[in-house]
Amino acid sequence: MKVSVEVGLKQGVLDPEAVTIERSLLHLGFEGVSGMRKTRVFKFDLAVSDRGAAEAAVKAMCEKLLANPVIENYRYRLEE
Repeated sequence: MKVSVEVGLKQGVLDPEAVTIERSLLHLGFEGVSGMRKTRVFKFDLAVSDRGAAEAAVKAMCEKLLANPVIENYRYRLEE
């Protein structure tokens, strides 16, 4: 099963890297950019055929390692 996990900061959590990139884009002449948020994407294969077991495993991975649930949100997509 192919897994894609996207992790990003929750609304209200300061994202200084995104702010810096947004400002840099404006300085380079790219106008109209706003609301920049940085996300990380993890893609991997998971050797589980049962979709429910795969979802449980991916949720556990996110909660324990891939994301910091205190300050980050995550979402995932499973493809067979």
